[in-house]
Amino acid sequence: MRCSMEVLKVCVSCLSLCVCVISAFSQSLDGDFTFSLPAGRRECFFQTMKKDASLEIEYQVLDGASLDVDFYFQSPSGHVIANDYRKSDGVHAVETEEGDYMFCFDNTFSAVSEKVIFFELILDNMGDGEESEDWKAFVQGADLLDMKLEDIMDTINSVKSRLGKSLQIQALLRAFEARDRNLQESNYDRVNLWSCTNLVVMVIVSGVQVYLLRSLFDDKRKTRT
Repeated sequence: MRCSMEVLKVCVSCLSLCVCVISAFSQSLDGDFTFSLPAGRRECFFQTMKKDASLEIEYQVLDGASLDVDFYFQSPSGHVIANDYRKSDGVHAVETEEGDYMFCFDNTFSAVSEKVIFFELILDNMGDGEESEDWKAFVQGADLLDMKLEDIMDTINSVKSRLGKSLQIQALLRAFEARDRNLQESNYDRVNLWSCTNLVVMVIVSGVQVYLLRSLFDDKRKTRT
């Protein structure tokens, strides 16, 4: 009977640990988005935040003439956090208040060029303090097992944070790669265009030179017989 009780306690502890692991890795609050911004247009996005949390936004212009865009970042109270003018990338972080934060990408200064824009949001401290302590209700009665679940949860949260940072870096690297590829393709088209133009000019100049040389040695005097 005593053995079965110990087995039951072990099962309860394992179940609580599984629940903690699942809850720790299932609540990812980071996100990224890529969209096309037509010429002469402005697009705004909103993010609802809680008080005393943190919000970080990073953006890059992946494609489009000059690779630049205007960026505007505003708090729920109307305070202007950032106002970037014709930049290709930027990073802004803020300790938040409760409400909807607005950030806009402005391409109204361009009349013909469409821009492809990538941005990523990183949200921290969005969970409630009570929810982070709910896992302790599952380990009541398992004190005799001498398991340091708090240390295990700290390790899990550390691993989760590092995995989230790795995903963020991978997303940024993909954005850099996409921008560099678009730039290289644009340069490749320009090189081909100017190469063809120079070839046509050289052919025309060669033809003109041949014509002028022949005209110099051409005897236009009429001979009498």
